[in-house]
Amino acid sequence: MQGKIIKGIAGFYYVNIDGKGTFECKAKGSFRNEGTKPLVGDNVEIDIIDEEKSLGNVTRVYKSKSRMIRPACANVDQALIVFAIKSPDPNFNLLDRFLIYMESESVPCIIVFNKDDLASPEDIETIREAYVGAGYPIFFVSARENAGVEALRDLLKGKTTVMAGPSGVGKSSLINLLCNCDIMETGDISVKTQRGKHTTRHAELLPLGEGTYVMDTPGFTSLDIFGADRQNLKDYYNEFSSVEPCRFADCVHVNEPDCAVKAAVEAGKISKLRYDNYLELFSQIGTKTR
Repeated sequence: MQGKIIKGIAGFYYVNIDGKGTFECKAKGSFRNEGTKPLVGDNVEIDIIDEEKSLGNVTRVYKSKSRMIRPACANVDQALIVFAIKSPDPNFNLLDRFLIYMESESVPCIIVFNKDDLASPEDIETIREAYVGAGYPIFFVSARENAGVEALRDLLKGKTTVMAGPSGVGKSSLINLLCNCDIMETGDISVKTQRGKHTTRHAELLPLGEGTYVMDTPGFTSLDIFGADRQNLKDYYNEFSSVEPCRFADCVHVNEPDCAVKAAVEAGKISKLRYDNYLELFSQIGTKTR
């Protein structure tokens, strides 16, 4: 029987098989000897030991098309990066970190801003211009009012999607709406810190049927961007490549004279919000170079 690992806890792997449900499995001992560790998202073959009790053994792990470090998962087709537009206010530095990380993992990104019922039209338009201009699809939804969710549901069909973002932005509420059920615990916003309470404690794929899976991940308040340094950080800002070349071929668009990117920002052709994020990340990333 072929299926997909949707959860792994304490040496047990929970494998979903379309039409048959989820089986609790142990992996065969030879995997350890081979240095193979099955991941959530891996497509596997299992031997069913007890169909009534839904027990089995994982006997084969198929080669994956992609593997991610954080969260540890395989065969991800796309990422849904979820932030709230209000309550809490979006941390755009963290949003750009997510985008850079996913790009470094070659995972296409879709940005979702939840709680758009709390935002002004001006708030929405500023964010839309910044990230559509950067080449990312962007959706504004309201989980509370069930608005805009249907368009997201169409994007997920037949794919494995990882949902990522900080706590308290409504990821679990969105998943409950997307699967028309209440399988995810939702949390409240701390009045004192304006941060969400963590409701997801481990990475788990949720089967929505017809080959569609969604992975909710623990909320992040920070994220390292491995692989980015002061020389290549600019390569993760797609809109920078849309302007004329700078005077210097190795320009990093910070202090150099005759910088086309800085000129484009001043002319309103590149979002100042995004450029300010770039400068902040550039200062945080240290002096590591190629």
